[in-house]
Amino acid sequence: MEFITTREQLRQQYKPAQEGALRKELRILDPHCRNFIAKSPFVLIGSSDGKGNADVTPKGDKPGFVAVLDEITLAIPDRPGNNRLDTLENILDNPAIGLLFLIPGMNETLRINGEARITLDATLRERLAVDGKAPQSVIVVKARAVYMHCAKAFMRSDLWAPEKWRPRAEMPTLGEILKDQLALAETAEQTDRWLDDAYRQSMW
Repeated sequence: MEFITTREQLRQQYKPAQEGALRKELRILDPHCRNFIAKSPFVLIGSSDGKGNADVTPKGDKPGFVAVLDEITLAIPDRPGNNRLDTLENILDNPAIGLLFLIPGMNETLRINGEARITLDATLRERLAVDGKAPQSVIVVKARAVYMHCAKAFMRSDLWAPEKWRPRAEMPTLGEILKDQLALAETAEQTDRWLDDAYRQSMW
């Protein structure tokens, strides 16, 4: 198998980018972008460490959980999780970050690339609290490139078409997966019950 190793080889395989695809990139969060973020309950965060090891993590909450602080600045609350801190540690090593905002049922997405830092600012954490529970930290992102992404990936995948979804029963539960992967002594049912209890007790 041969691999492409230069930009010239790569560009030979594709048509030139359309003018609109280049011109749509913004440097600020305009009213449409702000409106999208205010209605989005889910964002994917791409980051990498200082050695180039990449990671993508999901963040989800009530619509509008990501706050727009000004025309180029976003604040993403970090709720309780598994404490691996992959994204947060990556940011300490390399502030470059990529965000992909989704709205269920909408095939278009909002992409933001920028630079991130982590803060424990009490006022901001209080602003992003849910039911009186402040996030453990906040990722503050300075946007450098902002643009809407077309719908083709979602249209091809039928992601929002319930009639195309595979039955959940065709896939094992997380408890079954973890039992096999980690050789757990507990049964899959016990692990699933533990996970359900943990989800209920530590959402925020």
